[in-house]
Amino acid sequence: MAKEKNINLVKQLHHIWNTGEVDLIPQVYAESFIVHWAKGWGPESNGLTEIKNSILDTRNIFENWHEEVIDLIADGEKVVSRYISTGVHRQEYLGIPATGKKIEFQEISIYRIDDNKIAVQWCLGDDLHLLSQIKS
Repeated sequence: MAKEKNINLVKQLHHIWNTGEVDLIPQVYAESFIVHWAKGWGPESNGLTEIKNSILDTRNIFENWHEEVIDLIADGEKVVSRYISTGVHRQEYLGIPATGKKIEFQEISIYRIDDNKIAVQWCLGDDLHLLSQIKS
């Protein structure tokens, strides 16, 4: 039962990223939430306000941001999701002006669940593939 509950929680997280429904954040993320971004994406984010800003910023930089979940694996307090992120590059990203190009790249995130909320997330994304799409 806990396994399915944790998987559904991560599905809700992806729903927030896909829709921008940031009012749902307190139902999914712990107040003391920490996300460890891939090294090229900047320092970790802490708390509900910072994750809200990250979601909104991502959705503004990459219009129609969408995360298609390919795999979800749960074991104990951890869930892993592998997903394909897509969007259209509409604002500056890592110093690269908006190109209007569609991007698609793979990501993997590991989540630790605590007290029925996501407490920690570790992200890994295919940075080189993403950058190659907007630099060329």
